[in-house]
Amino acid sequence: MSKKERRSQGWFGKTGKDGLIYRSWFKKQGIPTHELGGKPIIGICNTWSELTPCNSHFRELAEFVKKGILEAGGYPVEFPVMSLGETVMKPTAMLYRNLASMDTEESIRANPLDGVVLLCGCDKTTPSLVMGASSVNLPTIVVSGGPMLTGRYRGADVSTSDIWRFSEASRQGKMTQEDLYVAESALCRSDGHCGVMGTASTMACMVEALGLSLPGNAAIPAPDTARKVLAHMSGMEIVKMVENDLKISDILTREAFENAIMVNAAIGGSTNFVIHLLAIAGRIGINLNLEDFDRFSSNIPLLANLQPSGKYFMEDFYYAGGLPPVIRQLKDHLHSSAITVTGKSIGENNERFENFNQEVIATIDSPFNPISGIVVLKGNLCETGAIIKPSAASPSLMKHTGKAVVFEDIDDYKQKIDDPDLDIDENSVMILKNVGPKGYPGMPEVGNMGLPPKVLEKGIQDMIRISDGRMSGTGFGTIVLHATPEAAEGGNFAVVQTGDMIALDVEGRRLDLLVSEEELAKRKAAWRKPAAPVERGYVSLYVKHVEQANLGADLDFLKGNSGSEVTKDSH
Repeated sequence: MSKKERRSQGWFGKTGKDGLIYRSWFKKQGIPTHELGGKPIIGICNTWSELTPCNSHFRELAEFVKKGILEAGGYPVEFPVMSLGETVMKPTAMLYRNLASMDTEESIRANPLDGVVLLCGCDKTTPSLVMGASSVNLPTIVVSGGPMLTGRYRGADVSTSDIWRFSEASRQGKMTQEDLYVAESALCRSDGHCGVMGTASTMACMVEALGLSLPGNAAIPAPDTARKVLAHMSGMEIVKMVENDLKISDILTREAFENAIMVNAAIGGSTNFVIHLLAIAGRIGINLNLEDFDRFSSNIPLLANLQPSGKYFMEDFYYAGGLPPVIRQLKDHLHSSAITVTGKSIGENNERFENFNQEVIATIDSPFNPISGIVVLKGNLCETGAIIKPSAASPSLMKHTGKAVVFEDIDDYKQKIDDPDLDIDENSVMILKNVGPKGYPGMPEVGNMGLPPKVLEKGIQDMIRISDGRMSGTGFGTIVLHATPEAAEGGNFAVVQTGDMIALDVEGRRLDLLVSEEELAKRKAAWRKPAAPVERGYVSLYVKHVEQANLGADLDFLKGNSGSEVTKDSH
């Protein structure tokens, strides 16, 4: 590619008034003329924020990306986009994923950038940035922030999956509030995102499996110097991608998406992987559907012995070799010729990496668990689908029929769950309505409902729980999620009642409400759509345009892409 063909020269290469303005105001930052004379201008899209603790080290990490860009002959420009702090945003960071993707898309398109580095880590920052970048289609590489180091609490290794164990122990009176204060100081002992195979680590593995990052990106702990080296090398790589005109659409092929689904099965990735990968596919124009997640993961065993599906932590995963040896184990299943950011295939990128601990990363011939992946359920309780993660579920509950105990919304659940008079036992099926994209709004991570004390007192640790919401990737249990259509949209999920019998058959891929069609028709005729939660602003726009979970919960008008061309000048 010649200098005059660079996209950035549509700004800095102009003569007359427009060129004078573009260059002059850029130079006020101390930039010499020659830096704007045809070098690749590389944007560093940074989701640093003190309100996003997982990404709080990104200021420093960006400096290493810059060093790599400069070494390779490019010029780096760092810019912020909306950052989504999973742990602190109310009512849920998922409400704003699509808004952050719009910010990313428009920031990239509107500015003089030839390529972009996406600096992301916390759960929603990765999919939102990839979605936005996909809708512009420039050369793009992802640098993840990395997981935190494993915590220590009273001599035991802990991380964020223990939140749910600590919560149940507290509700049983086995932990005091003082114990929780001590535990909360032990969970998060370094920079980085969740130290288990939660959603953040799943997203980092997703971009590596898609070919959007350098090999090894997913598992390097945030405080490890190797993370800084990878950032530097990624800065060098994006300049090469611009030189070779290797765009994100060249990498995000149908084969890449199938690879990501198979890798996700092998690592026991978060259920949130489904909703985010569907959304990314919708932006890049790949025809991906819910059934693909079951089809391409059904013959892939679980190799990674990581919480919440296993025993170990992301720090252990890194020491064992990280994602590359997992990809290498899957070579006979993957599309090994799929191209990556290096210009090489995913097979070439990962052929030399070794597994240093087979207790953490098992072999394909002797897997940690033959059950893995995402199972897609269909039936009259979820006409257009629901999902379950069998590796995190109880085998004894995978085929079960029980009486529904229905909570109409999250407030109803909170009001009733600790009531000793609640008519519920371990054989019941807990149903939580109105926590889907439109109903909450935003689809929060409340699907892994805490069990009632009267059940916990029996020593029971799991029950079937079904909702139209999501669950944290750090969570576990026999939990059915993303039931569609959601309750706020009508359908059978909206009219299920306490006392109805529910039949779950994971092997048969069925979830059924054992109520006659005549009774269901009567109930639906009496059902009334809930009023809109707000009438103005982004939330109103979201509720009017968000698609259902089985389609990725993107806004309908954001599907597809608008490319990178901007024809009009600003002065």
